[in-house]
Amino acid sequence: MALLLNCDLGESFGSWKMGMDEEVFPHIDQANIACGFHGGDPVVMMNTLALAKKHGVTVGAHPAYPDLVGFGRRSMNCSEAEIIGLVLYQISALDGLAKSQGLTMEYVKPHGALYNDMMAKANVRLAIMKAIQQFHRPVKLMLQATADFEQHQNEASDLGIDLLFEAFADRCYDDDGKLLARSKPGAVHSKEKMLAQVKQLNEQGTITSVSGQTLNVKADSLCVHGDNLEGVQAIAEIRQLISQKAR
Repeated sequence: MALLLNCDLGESFGSWKMGMDEEVFPHIDQANIACGFHGGDPVVMMNTLALAKKHGVTVGAHPAYPDLVGFGRRSMNCSEAEIIGLVLYQISALDGLAKSQGLTMEYVKPHGALYNDMMAKANVRLAIMKAIQQFHRPVKLMLQATADFEQHQNEASDLGIDLLFEAFADRCYDDDGKLLARSKPGAVHSKEKMLAQVKQLNEQGTITSVSGQTLNVKADSLCVHGDNLEGVQAIAEIRQLISQKAR
């Protein structure tokens, strides 16, 4: 199966603009749409959904910790009940807005610190999975493809939910298979390194870590961040690279 291409979108808020959504949409398969807690507002969400409909792009919710000032990149010490509530609240909002435009929200991909905590902390991951289990209809959870994918698959199966595994085009990987922290040098790839990583992943199913180790990555979808100028500029080339495998 060819890799799908996903992007985090709809992250503008009021008069503050984030990302280049209109330039990105023609090239992607899946849009992870912010739900108002780290970015996005009702009008931005509606406009982003309209773009998804125009371009035939699958819609996913992109919930976060309630942290507009920090753009959802600061971890919060939330209880299980709080995580379940904040995830359900956000995905329900996007689900309702999508339905009003004749669209269906098909998956959930947490944002920023909530995503990182999901990958690092079993209790946070379980709370997010429980939120998805409690949603009124089946939706999938998108999380990072790591060496622990079988464990994550088993956790999801126990709760009766399906997973989508993703890799990252524009982010450097640490030796443990997780993303290199943005605070470290080289965490975000240049266009040249980005295209090389996509080509390696597409052709060999591997990536090269920060220290040069080769890591196997089992992924369904590939993420390019819409707030990364070089990523947006390279997205047409990335689309071409991953489409070659489908032919």
